[in-house]
Amino acid sequence: MSGKVITIFGTSRVKDGDKVFKLANELGKLCAEAGFTIASGGYGGTMLAAAKGAKSAGGKSIGVTCSVFGRKGANEFITQEITTENLSQRVAKLIEIGNAYVVLPGGTGTLLELAEIWELTNKGFINLAKPIILMQDFWRPLVELMAGDDAASRECVRLAGGAEEAVKILKECLSK
Repeated sequence: MSGKVITIFGTSRVKDGDKVFKLANELGKLCAEAGFTIASGGYGGTMLAAAKGAKSAGGKSIGVTCSVFGRKGANEFITQEITTENLSQRVAKLIEIGNAYVVLPGGTGTLLELAEIWELTNKGFINLAKPIILMQDFWRPLVELMAGDDAASRECVRLAGGAEEAVKILKECLSK
């Protein structure tokens, strides 16, 4: 499974010690232990937590940063930085390099990322073999709402209760 990249989307607003920060850290660690490289937006919050977890297990992490934000670069746990000019390019690059996607709880930025990969998958532009895993129950109401209008959209996403379950799904899907 080496060489597979798991793109992780989530909030930048959580801090070390928060429940979602711990979840992202565990996810990064378990992905690295499974031989996956992780990719994220490369900054703070869940992006930092996942990269820190990956590094603690000797893994690699790609940070796709965005020059329009005016930040100085990726967090200290990122092993490779890719810089884009704007938010659209950043999201497109994270989708492009991912062999699978894990979506943690988040705000409008995370919703934007989820909507993009979900719609591209739903319309057949991204292969269904690239799983979209939504963490915990945070996104469940949205999934149910969308399925009310487009039942087929439900088939594009999977729900996972925790990091171990998500990595189990990743291993199953990406070993084919």
